[in-house]
Amino acid sequence: MNTAHRAAVLGSPIAHSLSPVLHRAAYAELGLGTWSYDRFDVDEAALPGFIEGLDSSWAGLSLTMPLKRAVIPLLDGVTDTAASVEAVNTVVFTEDGRRAGDNTDIPGMIAALRERGVGTVESAAILGAGATASSALAALAQICTGPVTAFVRSRERGDEMRGWGERLGVDVRTADWSAAGEALHAPLVIATTPAGATDALATAVPAAPGTLFDVLYEPWPTALASRWSSTGAPVVGGLDLLVHQAVLQAEQMTGLDAPLAVMRAAGEAALAARGH
Repeated sequence: MNTAHRAAVLGSPIAHSLSPVLHRAAYAELGLGTWSYDRFDVDEAALPGFIEGLDSSWAGLSLTMPLKRAVIPLLDGVTDTAASVEAVNTVVFTEDGRRAGDNTDIPGMIAALRERGVGTVESAAILGAGATASSALAALAQICTGPVTAFVRSRERGDEMRGWGERLGVDVRTADWSAAGEALHAPLVIATTPAGATDALATAVPAAPGTLFDVLYEPWPTALASRWSSTGAPVVGGLDLLVHQAVLQAEQMTGLDAPLAVMRAAGEAALAARGH
């Protein structure tokens, strides 16, 4: 383990990524003094050249938008988990030179929920219908025993979500965003929307809600998460997801058990330093 190894997160934009903070904290705790983890602003057009230019010192890559789908043709293989949502957020370079793709967002979501005591649910609601929503559906395929209602802004988005549901084996029903307040009565609500999109729903939070999983971590808490927390009900945040998926990435890249608590503390400290 004394050999120099490199890893990095790629995406565009990438300047605000917390991944370097989390992975570097893991390396420090694990005594991997020769390991480094950086960030590079790489778009879809630049991705093939970037990957081709990597040497044998590279252990792995973390990928964020807009690269999670674009990387797939550049890999030697992807896991079933990644293939299920056509999205790779982790690339590991194996000793025999292969490029192996995986998706740790999905098991990361499940682990973050399990940490808050959510093992299985009878039904769920998803706010939004973007790339994160498909990962949420893949996670729900493993923990939700009944229907999932997706609240969307267009018929096209609804069709996409039902298509993902058919592919993933989830009973997906769709409803218009104008009725999103109804989502808040589900046993599990997963908000996958951009900052500010759910703020207006905060006043509709019921007195005794179920569990909220809001995938944002900056700014935090969102208005919805803040109101939800005030009821005493469980809230899972975007930092929880980020840490759990990073733990799985670090373990794949280093072959060692990653220090969850240390990585979370590093992430919290970094966000606090930004004023969140």
